[in-house]
Amino acid sequence: MNLAAATNESLAEMSNVLIYSSMAVYTLAFLAHIAEWVLGSRSKVGRTAAALTPARTAAAASAPQVKTAGGTAVLDRPKVVTRSASGARDVPDGPGAAGGDEQGDLYGRIAVSLTTLAFLVEAAGVVTRAVSVQRAPWGNMYEFSTTFSTVAVGAYLGFLLAKKNIRWMGLPLVTTVLLDLGIATTWLYTESDQLVPALHSYWLWIHVSTAIFCGAVFYLGAVATLLYLFRDSYESKLAGGGSPSAFARSVLERLPAAASLDKFAYRVNAAIFPLWTFTIIAGAIWAGDAWGRYWGWDAKEVWSFITWVAYAAYLHARATAGWKGRKAAYIALIAFACFLFNYYGVNIFVNSKHSYAGV
Repeated sequence: MNLAAATNESLAEMSNVLIYSSMAVYTLAFLAHIAEWVLGSRSKVGRTAAALTPARTAAAASAPQVKTAGGTAVLDRPKVVTRSASGARDVPDGPGAAGGDEQGDLYGRIAVSLTTLAFLVEAAGVVTRAVSVQRAPWGNMYEFSTTFSTVAVGAYLGFLLAKKNIRWMGLPLVTTVLLDLGIATTWLYTESDQLVPALHSYWLWIHVSTAIFCGAVFYLGAVATLLYLFRDSYESKLAGGGSPSAFARSVLERLPAAASLDKFAYRVNAAIFPLWTFTIIAGAIWAGDAWGRYWGWDAKEVWSFITWVAYAAYLHARATAGWKGRKAAYIALIAFACFLFNYYGVNIFVNSKHSYAGV
């Protein structure tokens, strides 16, 4: 074995160590998020006060204001409160996972810090894998999975850095990342190797990187959509005079309002949809260079198009009055399920030109 081969093998082993190390740190972040939610569930008074404060502020703002002008009382017109969408409820956002509890908030900040550390360690593992094989680090399902989870966490941290209040997503995100890395290291692991000749192209960097980024953002939108459905059911039960379970009151009342979750999911899906369109176009161009045809109805191509149609249907549904809310949310979840099947199902169970990755 020459020196270069030995170096590459050492780098590949280092990459594995970094990925496993990131899993250990993600586990600590998972436990910290659990502590945040558990401590927040004990802060019923703090949560109630935090939830009522915005409502009182809105009520005060909408009430007639009396001013004095030269001893004469002047009655201002009340502000008009409008709904964010047709049929939406005027419900304030919940106080977050910590529920207004200071100790819970501390654990939440620790969880974010640990998630950031795990992200950096995992990203280092992905980069080290790329250096060991001297190509893009997404040539097989193992590499795609580790890169995907890295980008998903990076997108989440990017939203936090932009001051978006989405820390409530931390627990489902870290849970999913641990599941993704567990599957990758247990069943999908592939020794570092060079690609088949058809994949030696700069389009590998363009097409696959955009697909990974789109999938990561679609994932965030799917989590928000799923939570929207739970929160919307919770709000509907309250509005109808029902009594949700203690667990539902403890967890769901701390989430943002259903309208806020719905708006977040719609915005991220709508923002990334044009890039997904570019991903399919870039894949077609690459197929033309590699195989001499732009479209051959290969399984991966078909399911990429089905995913595109599903997200297009979701965006169209949002623009159609009768399909807003829960109906559109179901379409969004179906669209993300199509994306997941396009990755796992097609690669594992379907014969196609894209089944180069192996398992």
